[in-house]
Amino acid sequence: MRKVRVRLGSNSYEIQIGSGLLAQTGQQLKGIGFGDKLVIVTNPTVKGLYGDILKQSLISEGFKVNILEVPEGEEQKSLETAGRLYDELSHFYAERTTPILALGGGVIGDVAGFVAATYMRGVPLIQIPTTLLAQGDSSIGGKVAVNHGQLKNKIGAFYHPRLTISDISTLKTLSPRELSDGLAEIIKHGVILDGEFFSYLEKNLDKIKSLDDQVLEGVVSRSAEIKAGVVEKDELDLGLRNILNYGHTIGHAIESVSELKVWHGEAVAIGMIAEARISNKLGRLDQKEVSRLKSLITRAGLPTEIPDLEVEKIIQAMKHDKKILQGKLRFALPKSIGNVFITDEVSPSLVEQVLVKGNEET
Repeated sequence: MRKVRVRLGSNSYEIQIGSGLLAQTGQQLKGIGFGDKLVIVTNPTVKGLYGDILKQSLISEGFKVNILEVPEGEEQKSLETAGRLYDELSHFYAERTTPILALGGGVIGDVAGFVAATYMRGVPLIQIPTTLLAQGDSSIGGKVAVNHGQLKNKIGAFYHPRLTISDISTLKTLSPRELSDGLAEIIKHGVILDGEFFSYLEKNLDKIKSLDDQVLEGVVSRSAEIKAGVVEKDELDLGLRNILNYGHTIGHAIESVSELKVWHGEAVAIGMIAEARISNKLGRLDQKEVSRLKSLITRAGLPTEIPDLEVEKIIQAMKHDKKILQGKLRFALPKSIGNVFITDEVSPSLVEQVLVKGNEET
């Protein structure tokens, strides 16, 4: 097992990464000092796969466990879902010391985290991510949120877990599309801060896709370290943390306009290519680096072309982006693999040019 420490003063916590950790969760939580009640929030598929393992681990340590189910799908990240969970927590007589365990992917992590942050002004949160996207990215950093309409993560908070447990054996039940979806954020971490990690991904992608335990543990750990390092320096997303948004300015807009039919990692992959082309147009990123990025994203099984969506709607959706400051969109753009810069000098016309013509150029 590997451990990554997220150092945030009183909000510090540990990420545990390894195989077979679910069965040890009860033992891990027993020593933290919670009350005798626990609530697991998960979806039906994950419950069927891992609910019993986790529940038995907790019961064996004397915890009373209640499992709350959230149907699958990004559309479940809503205030309506949160409201239903508040009701169920109340019926369970959940207290300020009753932890919420978020067992699942990014949707579960976000909505359960949002509920933990707001129920009784905050109850303990334990993140137990079961997808590559969640283990390598979304469960780290304390951002919890629900969507509003078609706008991603519009209502949320910063709320860190007390502990994150990433059992990589859960990745073996992912579909190829789910695995690819998670690779997008991991590739992004290499592009923004670690060129050597990007090269490692290029060399070991086949082992990742074949679910090699040793390689997966290393990849998830390094991805977590990169994100944790950024979060430690900018917990509330006031400056440096903007670099984590590489691929997301255009990616979130694609998600919204597609009515969430394009998955998050897929949209980020498209966004990374489009934003790399913008950097190239600005004279910052060499064309060879754009091609290198496209090659890895393609090999990862991710899309690289703008889907059949109206460009005007994508640009309009970008105007609702949380990263707008004084009416200007901020982009995190690569100037080389492993190095990015922040700019608000990207014109809407350049964005439109890349979105309309980009598919023909790389």
